[in-house]
Amino acid sequence: MSPSRKPTQASRRSVYHRPVSLVNKPTHFCPGCGHGTAHKLIAEVLDSLKIREKTIGVAPVGCAVMAYYYLNCDISEAAHGRTPAVATGIKRCLPDRIVFSYQGDGDLAAIGMAETIHAANRGENITVIFVNNSVYGMTGGQMAPTTLSGQKTVTSPCGRDAHTMGSPIRVCELLNTLDAPWHIERVALDSPAGVRKTRKALLTAFKGQMEGKGYSLVEILSPCPIHMRLSPLEAVRFVKEGMVPAFPLGVFRREGKPVA
Repeated sequence: MSPSRKPTQASRRSVYHRPVSLVNKPTHFCPGCGHGTAHKLIAEVLDSLKIREKTIGVAPVGCAVMAYYYLNCDISEAAHGRTPAVATGIKRCLPDRIVFSYQGDGDLAAIGMAETIHAANRGENITVIFVNNSVYGMTGGQMAPTTLSGQKTVTSPCGRDAHTMGSPIRVCELLNTLDAPWHIERVALDSPAGVRKTRKALLTAFKGQMEGKGYSLVEILSPCPIHMRLSPLEAVRFVKEGMVPAFPLGVFRREGKPVA
């Protein structure tokens, strides 16, 4: 910079800062994991809507449980799979609070599938954030309900066989058959544009709850490099080229009506 040009107030202004709703601490997640990005986006939405002080999260067993280390809001832990039930109880007891669940594919679509379906079918006024990385992360990379056909895991070393193991469960499409949900959307952390769309989807879901619209679910396709056995860059490419074709992105339910 020329000595004659002093920094102006505009040039000194911060263009990016850590969200207030995000705790300032080093991450423990594996390199390339999508949870850190998801946490940052949730924190940004809580800040933008100015709801941090009235928000309560619910996190289950699994990698998702670590949300209480990073999100600067009240968070309750739930037994494995019971996250929607706990979130329902909190919301009904404290209807003025904003309540969200933060769940992985094993918790939401395996042991917790019954709770997931019934909370959605009742139209509970909660926001469900579903991180789908196609494997069980914390327990060692076993096959999950969302593992792709042919995908190798420690419990499907030859690849998932749809004839004996079933096909991957598409949660958004399944819940969209119900009458009660208000908003259902699938996004992916596969690019900068995908990250921006994820933030927009979360903003829509939280705004809907603030307005008393009812049940919202945002499914986030996310990389898990360690258990995908890929580098961080390759894992992001796998999300885009492997997971997105199997789990199409988009809005499935908008303002209580299925999107054609």
